[in-house]
Amino acid sequence: MRYEATSPEDYINQLPEERQEPIKKIRQIILDNLPKGMEEQMSYGMLGFVIPHSVYPDGYHCDPKTPLPFMNLASQKNFIAVYHMGMYAKKEVLDWFTTEYAKHCKYKLDMGKSCVRFKKINDIPYDLIGELAGKMSTEEWISIYEENIKKK
Repeated sequence: MRYEATSPEDYINQLPEERQEPIKKIRQIILDNLPKGMEEQMSYGMLGFVIPHSVYPDGYHCDPKTPLPFMNLASQKNFIAVYHMGMYAKKEVLDWFTTEYAKHCKYKLDMGKSCVRFKKINDIPYDLIGELAGKMSTEEWISIYEENIKKK
């Protein structure tokens, strides 16, 4: 689902009531653990946690006017999604997360390349998402991005 929000608060206010509290809680735990140098903004119609141009002037290679994405949080039609580019780009982070997930949740991990889908709102591993948010520094993400993703 795509919301026409101009701020994170506006985005949350547009969500169905049953999604607002889980999204607020995930958002706060990401903000509490977000590495220094990253910031929150609307990104791709969802909550985005990015490396701003003030820290990484080149921006995202797909659209240099866009800051470098790191994480996103969205309320989709049938689930809440947490996107983490580091899991896509660094196998050690992905392996850590998949191992830890089984310790925090009783349901099977539902995941794409960088997207974790939470269909059971009562089984969201908030602390694990917080750990994931702080798993790599801004400098490490920029380095991984430049070495492995950015088109030279």
